[in-house]
Amino acid sequence: MIPTPSTPAAAPDAGWRQTHLGRLMGSALRRFDARVLQLMAHNVEVPLALSNLAARDQVSAAHVHITRHLALEGDRLTDLARRACMTKQAMANLVDQCEAWGLVTREADPLDARARRVCFTPAGLAWLQAFRDAVAQAEAEFRAEVGDDVATVVSIGLEAYAGGGGGD
Repeated sequence: MIPTPSTPAAAPDAGWRQTHLGRLMGSALRRFDARVLQLMAHNVEVPLALSNLAARDQVSAAHVHITRHLALEGDRLTDLARRACMTKQAMANLVDQCEAWGLVTREADPLDARARRVCFTPAGLAWLQAFRDAVAQAEAEFRAEVGDDVATVVSIGLEAYAGGGGGD
């Protein structure tokens, strides 16, 4: 029977939208990042001003992109944005905020006088260490919650999937 305005079609099953793999991975990532930021907010090694920002939810997962992707020797903004899969403009906004917070600075690029490099400050390096510590603790909590075997399988599976070309 073809539905008409007077005979509506059967409602499609909508449950899959809440439980498909992409949604579960997204929810897991948001939970993991939120826990990492919570741990960083309470880390006594993090400079107090940065800890306060994290505790007041002023630091978001987007700001963590800089922490995850900025090379220790610094990067040009375009390279940092590409590595974080963000537009140059979006990354520039994050860098501006992180620079105002004292996490990063912009310095002259020794290889190109026209370019600038984004580099960690000493406070940014302390933030990076706190990030490393928080990730390690969040991973340990994940392992404790789901078990070592499941955590290992999830890690191997995600590594294989993330490294795959999707048919390239």
